[in-house]
Amino acid sequence: MNKRETGSRFEEIAADYLQHAGYEILERNYRDRSGEIDLIAKDGSYYVFVEVKYRENANMGDPAEAVDARKQLKIRNTARRYLYRNRLGESVPCRFDVVAILGQEIRLISDAF
Repeated sequence: MNKRETGSRFEEIAADYLQHAGYEILERNYRDRSGEIDLIAKDGSYYVFVEVKYRENANMGDPAEAVDARKQLKIRNTARRYLYRNRLGESVPCRFDVVAILGQEIRLISDAF
């Protein structure tokens, strides 16, 4: 599998995991000129912008560590544009979660940044 196919496979696994946890998936691979958000979901009244990171093993470190400050900024900017485009005001509660998949282990980091 190439990187895109691998990413899509694990984004699907993450979406299923989140749905079982009660999230409603609204968008997959949302893109605009600011960047991309892997999953956009609702968890209760919260809009949740989810970054999915996968590592086959720990040799490259924990997958969550790959969501560095630069990546967080891109996700925040893209989320801001999503809210604007969908006419959702600044008072709409939202948060940023990370789904870190290491081998077979799936870890949800709620309100990660």
